[in-house]
Amino acid sequence: MKAPKLAAIVCAAALSVGTTTSALAETARVAVSQIVEHPALDAARNGLLDGLIAKGYTQGENLDFKYQTAQGNPAIAVQIARQYVGEQPDVLVGIATPSAQALAAATRDVPVIFTAVTDPVGAKLVKNMDAPSGNVTGLSDLSPVAQHVALAKELLPNLSSIGVVYNPGEANAVTLVELLKEAAEQHGIKVVEGTALKSADVQSAAQVVATQSDVIYAPTDNTVASAIDGLVAAANSAGKPVIGGSTSYTPNGAVVALGFDYYSVGVQTADYVAAVLEGKPISSLPAKVAEGSDLAVNRAAAKKLGLEVPASILDRASRIVD
Repeated sequence: MKAPKLAAIVCAAALSVGTTTSALAETARVAVSQIVEHPALDAARNGLLDGLIAKGYTQGENLDFKYQTAQGNPAIAVQIARQYVGEQPDVLVGIATPSAQALAAATRDVPVIFTAVTDPVGAKLVKNMDAPSGNVTGLSDLSPVAQHVALAKELLPNLSSIGVVYNPGEANAVTLVELLKEAAEQHGIKVVEGTALKSADVQSAAQVVATQSDVIYAPTDNTVASAIDGLVAAANSAGKPVIGGSTSYTPNGAVVALGFDYYSVGVQTADYVAAVLEGKPISSLPAKVAEGSDLAVNRAAAKKLGLEVPASILDRASRIVD
């Protein structure tokens, strides 16, 4: 991770009241379950660990930080959850909806902090974002889908159709597609859907969708994220640009993307974990949408497709890949 970002976090922690020496005296046991490895979720996990380090927790000294990935398989996420609950850690952290759901279903006693979850209420992790009543709370990464549609329209003023590939088995993905339909309808834009139950299906689904749409929208769907290269390749073969719901997609060839800095989301998640380790009850920690978003542009990807990215987009971009 970039040193300035971590340095800023460390400085901020040093200036804050922080965690007391006595609270850090014993080893804090934090067990993390992540549904699949891809850049956005990996960044969230790295941010979480760095955020805990900034608060005075050191792996091997006063922190036992465990991590496992479910390799995109919800059944494995359930196995990981059961294993972790049996070990009785101080805090469980679920990165992405399926892993968070598995942890929440496995225990009513161990605190569960979720992060990078699109719709915590729809995923039945919490009933009320403002007042979690059980053992679960955390951060949502609900995508600004309406802004994504507006961005696609800004890139392609004559846009009439948007293609999307998603996993209907992921509650977060279903929510995003519903939001996409609502936003597209306001602009008179047709949505062309393709489904992929596993990563290996993404490219073939994208090939079909790309022939029927003007642009491909890549949502923050974990199945799509783990196969983003295949989706971009399919779109580009049809001469169609990809609009990303995560800025982590731009290095893979998405022309423009608007989304969270997932490292920062991880750092914000560390605030929840530290609060629980300090003895604060879940009921005092409202679930909320993470703060901050970035606009990224890949001009090389645009040039490959013969597209000119408007100055209005470039002027707002926080990151540009040439």
